[in-house]
This record gives sequence, C-alpha cells and structure tokens, in this order.
Amino acid sequence: MMKNKILGSALMIAGTTIGAGMLAMPISTAGMGFIATSLLLIGLWAVFAYSGLLFVEVYQTAKQKDDGVATLAEQYFGIFGRILSTGTLLILLYGLSVAYMMGGGSLLSGILPSFTESADLNNKIAIVIFTFVLGAFVVIGTKSVDGITRLLFIGKLIAFAIVLLTMLPKSSLDNLMALPLDYALVLSAIPVFFTSFGFHVIMGSINGYLDGNVHHFRKAVIIGTAIPLAAYLLWQLATHGVLSQSEFMTIVQEDPTLNGLVNATRQITGSHLLGELIRIFSALALITSFLGVMLGVFEGLGDLFKRYHLPNNRWSISLVAFVPPLLLALSENSFLTVLSYAGLMCAFYCLLLPVILAWRTRVTHPNLPYRVFGGNITLALAFIIAIVSFIYYSFNIG
Repeated sequence: MMKNKILGSALMIAGTTIGAGMLAMPISTAGMGFIATSLLLIGLWAVFAYSGLLFVEVYQTAKQKDDGVATLAEQYFGIFGRILSTGTLLILLYGLSVAYMMGGGSLLSGILPSFTESADLNNKIAIVIFTFVLGAFVVIGTKSVDGITRLLFIGKLIAFAIVLLTMLPKSSLDNLMALPLDYALVLSAIPVFFTSFGFHVIMGSINGYLDGNVHHFRKAVIIGTAIPLAAYLLWQLATHGVLSQSEFMTIVQEDPTLNGLVNATRQITGSHLLGELIRIFSALALITSFLGVMLGVFEGLGDLFKRYHLPNNRWSISLVAFVPPLLLALSENSFLTVLSYAGLMCAFYCLLLPVILAWRTRVTHPNLPYRVFGGNITLALAFIIAIVSFIYYSFNIG
C-alpha cells in the first residue's frame, strides 16, 4: 500500500512539474539551441531537486503532518513568515493556473466546434470549459487527483513515446549542434524554466498523503523529479532536432502559443498525425500540471483559512481558488509573460524559502534524523543562487 502511495506521490510531483513550462520550452528557447538548453535544464534540475529535499528535511519538524508551508514559515519566522510565504505561494500558483487555463483553452479551442464567429470568444469559452471540468477533480480531493493523474500520466507517456518515435528520425544533427543566436537568450529563458520544476507547491499535500514518512517523502521527490528531467531532455532533442532556429523564431513571431507550436510542427513535418499527437500530449501535460497546481492552491488557502478560522470547506475555498485566475485568464495576457512572472515567484518560493527554512531548522534542531547532503556549504551556495536569480529577474523581467 505504501509503495503504491510513493508511486502516486512521485507521479503527482512529476505531473505537476511537466506542464506549461515544458510546452513553452520550444518557444522560449527558439534561439538557444539544443546544447545550451540541455545544460540549463540539468543545472536547474539539480538546484530544484535539492531545494525539494530541503522541504523534506524541514517537514520533520512539522507539528501536524498536514501542515502547509506557511505554517512552517510562521513556526520559524512568526507572522511575517506566514504572510510572505502565503502571498508568494498564491501569486505563484495563480500565475501558473492562469497560464495553464490559457494553454488549455488554446488547445481545446483547436478541437472544439466554433460556438461563435469570434475566435477570441471561442477561446474564452474553451478556457471556461477546461477550468470547470478539471476543477471538479480538485474540489473532490487529493485521492481524486491521484487517481486521475495516474490514468492521464499513462496516456501522456504513451502519447509522448509516439511523438518521440515519430520526430526523432526526422531530427537533424546540424539543428542539434547549432550554437545560440544570442547568449542573452539563455538568461531570458530561465524564468520560464523555473516553472518547469515548480513541484514544491504540493509539498504539504505530499507529506500528509505519505503520513509524514521522511524516507518515503524523499523517495517520492527523487523519482518525481527524475521523470520530468528525462522527459524534458528528450522533448528538446526532438523539437530542436526537427525545427531549425529560424523556424523557431518564426513561430514565436507569428503565434507564440501552444496551438501555434502544434500547427507549425504539422506544417514543417508534413504530418497531420504528428501535429495531433503533440496536441494530445500537450493537453495531457497541461491537465496533470493544472491538477497539481490547483491542489497546491487548495493547500495554501486551506492552511490560511484554518489559521484565521475562516470557513474551511471545499466550496468556500473553491471560489477563492478558481475565480481570480479564471478572470485573469479571460483577460488579454501573453502566455509566455504570465509564465515569466510565475517563474519569478518560483525563484523565491521553490528556492529561497526552503533554503532559509532549512537553515533555521538546522539551528533550532541540530540533531534531526535526516539532513540533505552537502551540509551548510551547499546550503550557502543555494542561497546565493536564489538571491542572484531573484534580484536579476526582478529588474529584467517583463
């Protein structure tokens, strides 16, 4: 039974991770090339997997197994810690959910019949349908999300395998070996890439689901982050191999959406089937990630409502969880811009926050059974990376 829960937790982590960030990679790395993109992915994976394990270390001191991260922040830094962590979490999750709603609506509108003569209105209708249908599983609870995630993850793997088998033979070595058109593009892609490893938003839910078992929690994080890294590298190998940098740049200029990527792939390869397979894979990736992110929203709001004795039921939380991002998704926004701002918040919540929590935990509880490898030197290095990333993109994003 517990092995089943570890697998389910790992798939929820992987499902939350593999979403809009992955699908936006070919668009955001148009001029970077395969080699630079792969090195960036491996580096970021190492940093974010480490910070995820820091949360495992900190959760050893949680008073209740279902405590949210904000409760831990208040435990160590008082009410200021709760306000900062809750505010950052909600901005991050709302940003991600807006991006997923927009991406899901874009893909769904490509297969739904036209309800009106306005393409924009049809897209907004698709966004509402996407949100309401999938949001029902989140409202039901974590077990519901686990069940549908397992089913969709299998479908996602099958679709992904077929896409790779179709695209990889069409890959060109010249395309893969191309150097970045501009090395500044590597820096500009990092905020979007941050969201590709933003599984930390469901740490509280995973800890509660695994009954606070540190060993199982650690396993789930390691397995759950290894799956998306492998998928990202294969995805980059396929897309960068098939599409040249000039073709990528054309996509970004003409239609920087997921639907645009699907249509461009179909036109360049001449395969209608491949285009539809990418659409199916993209849809499944968005769905599993959307479910994980909204589960994180529920965790954050539930923790907040419980702390201040607000109506803490699924229906009251549902209104606060879904209405604000849905309204933003229906307004005029850029898919990549929303992801970039979400990535900025991710730099704080998924990297800086676990570092400072782990530091305070080690000072307060020096003899905890589990401590992440590397000691305080690695912790200090992660802190420097987090600070530099957050400051740089605070001034350069948008």
